[in-house]
Amino acid sequence: MLQSPEPKYSPTAPTNSYTPVKTAAPTMEQATIGRTLVIKGEVSGAESLFIDGRVEGTVSFPDNRVTIGRNGNVAANVNAKELVIMGKVHGNVECADRLDIRSEGSLTGDVITHRFTVEEGAVLKGGVEVRTPEKKAQPQNQIKHEQKPEPPKAMAATAGGA
Repeated sequence: MLQSPEPKYSPTAPTNSYTPVKTAAPTMEQATIGRTLVIKGEVSGAESLFIDGRVEGTVSFPDNRVTIGRNGNVAANVNAKELVIMGKVHGNVECADRLDIRSEGSLTGDVITHRFTVEEGAVLKGGVEVRTPEKKAQPQNQIKHEQKPEPPKAMAATAGGA
């Protein structure tokens, strides 16, 4: 009878040779609207955005930075945590943190922000409202302690009657 030859090796389970690389800080993602792109409508997201093309409509990145590059042309209302303008923006701007208009940038529209800088040579046409950062609401028990206490009525009556 024929016998099958026995294998000369013993199969082993594959080992996991993948070792994830640990980084000190997470990488920051940024979306880019390139020079030749034209977007009409609403642009929103949960990452930073660099615009070097044309956007018409609304730009909404309330928790992130939006940068308008030197070739960027935005005809939109912009809502961002931070906004850096090196190109052209026509529309109202609201920034939760700060607005920077660089020397080659221009903004035509109203601004609401907490901080802003306008470099020499930049163009700003519109109203600017600088708001102070909102303070967290205090618990009711802390508010009572901060109110000016009234003088005790018993002492006031005694002092007035003497």
